[in-house]
Amino acid sequence: MTRITIIFCLVIAVIAGNAKRLAAQPVRIYDKNTNAWFMYFGDHQLTKKWGLHTELQLRRHDVISDPQQLLLRTGINYNLSPRAMATLGYAFVETYPYGDYPAATAFPEHRIYQQLLLKDQYGIAALQHRFRLEQRWITFANQPSAIYLNRARYMFRTNIALAGKTIDKGELYIGLYDEIFINFGKNVAKNVYDQNRLYLALGYKASAAMALEAGYMNQNVAQRNGTIFEDNHTLQFSIIYNADFRKKDNN
Repeated sequence: MTRITIIFCLVIAVIAGNAKRLAAQPVRIYDKNTNAWFMYFGDHQLTKKWGLHTELQLRRHDVISDPQQLLLRTGINYNLSPRAMATLGYAFVETYPYGDYPAATAFPEHRIYQQLLLKDQYGIAALQHRFRLEQRWITFANQPSAIYLNRARYMFRTNIALAGKTIDKGELYIGLYDEIFINFGKNVAKNVYDQNRLYLALGYKASAAMALEAGYMNQNVAQRNGTIFEDNHTLQFSIIYNADFRKKDNN
């Protein structure tokens, strides 16, 4: 898994560089925003193999003054092994007008997604590779019907223990990730490159099931017109709660 981690880091760096070059346009307008995202994530174990993903994100613009997005996501998890999990799920997103170049009105999006999560441990660092495919139906402002789009996402994340070799109850940790989004398919507009997210956070393991995180994310977004690029400075506050609903053996 260590070699896989190194290979994927190199591959994603090449992809990110090529995608940004593909997105290059003669004229670019940069829209800088300050946002705050308030998030809940949960992966709840139902049986040894099966689980349920639940997620809520309230995304605010101008720190907290105005709405940016609402995201609701759920999915069915299947544990392929202790280090690999597959997910099939659905997400709903409502995007509101924000920034200096806003959409005309709020617009909805429905997604179906497939995901593979690979986990590894390297010293004090817990590593994750997350691969996600999304089928998206978006009804943009002033459009009579939804447009179908495809998107691929790859995230590399690490949580680094600060007190010992692993992250245990009552301990702090550092969370880092980078995620790149790539558009593909016949309805891609001006950009193959969709966005990139770079994140740094301080986390606290409150219990075996719960963790809290507060951090900063830089989000670079290419709008569909190929001219406007958002530079979003985003505060993130997260609650991660992974409940175990399996029946306990009292014998």
